[in-house]
Amino acid sequence: MFAADTASRGLGMELLASGDGAARVRMTVTAAMLNGHGTAHGGFLFTLADTAFACACNSRGPVTVAAGADVDFVAPAFEGDVLVAVARERVRYGRSGLYDVRIERDGHVVVEFRGRSRALRADTEGADKDGADREGVETRA
Repeated sequence: MFAADTASRGLGMELLASGDGAARVRMTVTAAMLNGHGTAHGGFLFTLADTAFACACNSRGPVTVAAGADVDFVAPAFEGDVLVAVARERVRYGRSGLYDVRIERDGHVVVEFRGRSRALRADTEGADKDGADREGVETRA
């Protein structure tokens, strides 16, 4: 999946490891990622965390997408900082999952992120006649 992620790779992200519901992704903050205060724009930090989350929740298969996420910006990051996002699965139940991601710089926390995932179905097999699956989630547009 990461090999096809041109957005993340275009930002210079490197996948360091992934498997068994976990992932590690590294990114160096560039001048193009700075906001008007001279610190890393929160959108880029969110993207790094989201990429690690995606790699972790897709490390087991099937195709899984984000259902939602929350982010806490704990400390600023600056140009030249090398950030490492470490994602780990907290719990999976059915097609749903919960993942925590921590972004660190030299062992110091910069961002805490919690992502909620949902595994996709290849078809609507098992769906009720109204299009909802057995967990009450819409499977048809």
